[in-house]
Amino acid sequence: MGYKFYGWEKADAQAVTDEYEGIRTPRDLYDALSGIWCEYTCAPRMRGSWSEENRTLGQCSITAFLAQDIFGGKVYGIPREGGNYHCYNAVGDCVFDLTSEQFGDEALDYENNPEQFREVHFAKEEKWERYEYLRDELKNAFSGSQR
Repeated sequence: MGYKFYGWEKADAQAVTDEYEGIRTPRDLYDALSGIWCEYTCAPRMRGSWSEENRTLGQCSITAFLAQDIFGGKVYGIPREGGNYHCYNAVGDCVFDLTSEQFGDEALDYENNPEQFREVHFAKEEKWERYEYLRDELKNAFSGSQR
């Protein structure tokens, strides 16, 4: 698979959990999530623009916190219009943004951004529910179980 997400070339962080057998690096996680991201997991305010061609649209925070569960590290946020943040991951020297493709050719600044915390993001029940769905679908994909 050809990768376009930010940091893919150096996305060599190693999984700190065996919960998702087969996911060892962020590229593995991207491959798995590419078949799971959907309109439901997209942020509600962006669902009207979500498409199969732009699967990462509106998926940043739930994806970044799921990646943190698997790889550790920290989640940071790039300030965006309207007071929102675009979330990405940093694990040691490895900085990656599995959902950066949603911005097309726009260059994002991955330097000196504030750390993001799940307690704040998941205070929104809909976001917690989308995260749980993404996490559970990922687990199902690797356990072979059906919903």
